[in-house]
Amino acid sequence: MLEELLQWDRNAFIYLNGLGVEKYDNFWTTVTEISVWTPLFLLIIYLLYSTFSVREATSRLITLLLLVVFITFLTQWVKLGVSRLRPNNDAMVNTTIRILKSPSDFSFFSGHASSSFAITVLTYLFLRKHRKWMVLFFIWPVLFSLSRIFVGVHYPTDIIVGALVGVASGLLFYALYTRFIKPGSVLSHP
Repeated sequence: MLEELLQWDRNAFIYLNGLGVEKYDNFWTTVTEISVWTPLFLLIIYLLYSTFSVREATSRLITLLLLVVFITFLTQWVKLGVSRLRPNNDAMVNTTIRILKSPSDFSFFSGHASSSFAITVLTYLFLRKHRKWMVLFFIWPVLFSLSRIFVGVHYPTDIIVGALVGVASGLLFYALYTRFIKPGSVLSHP
């Protein structure tokens, strides 16, 4: 069963990676860079502080930062534990795919998918009642995650599991925020 799943994953990756077109390579290599999304992160901070009091915006921002630390640690811990080679480093597929990036660490699960979905879910939950268009923020994790296939560094299951872990982490941190951190919650009282 596991070998069949891994074979499907390799085949799906080879197919999806092969859909890449050279004239869009620059787009995908740009989209996959975290620094390109800095304006989005600044927008999130702006939206928090323009929507909530300084105290509440700061507590929400700290929750987001704690989520980033958590998801980064969890992703790296799982990658080291699973030790799955990235497609660009896997001799079974790297001669048949398009490789635009060549990281050397492990593949499972995608940190790009887990972190972007976690941040987006938590941001969405924080702001959805105040900004009806917040659903548009989900364009970021979708593009960010898909870029990892087109640049040749993640299998589809890396992306899917990373996205699911990210969504679950965003929901978890929202629950923790509303229960323990939010002004007026159990722990915020002296």
